[in-house]
Amino acid sequence: MGDQSFPLTYAFKVDGEKLTGTVTGPQGDPLQLKDGKITGDKISFYVNVDMGGNLAKFASEGVIKGEEITLTTKVEGAPDFPAAPLVLKRVK
Repeated sequence: MGDQSFPLTYAFKVDGEKLTGTVTGPQGDPLQLKDGKITGDKISFYVNVDMGGNLAKFASEGVIKGEEITLTTKVEGAPDFPAAPLVLKRVK
């Protein structure tokens, strides 16, 4: 297993409990967050990613703690996808 790290940039917009925004990966195309929700300190959303012509659903759930969000992402239909938690930090 090599280093699988790559940059992700999340842009969140919160309106009450509704969460919208985008996530941009190394390929540079922003993906729209779908079905985004914030309830208390919990956050959830998913994105559809085009994986060589097949759409994959990346569902994320997390916890907001101050300036950080700990996010766990699972891929529907890919049980072997490593669901390692990400820690998102606010960019000032």
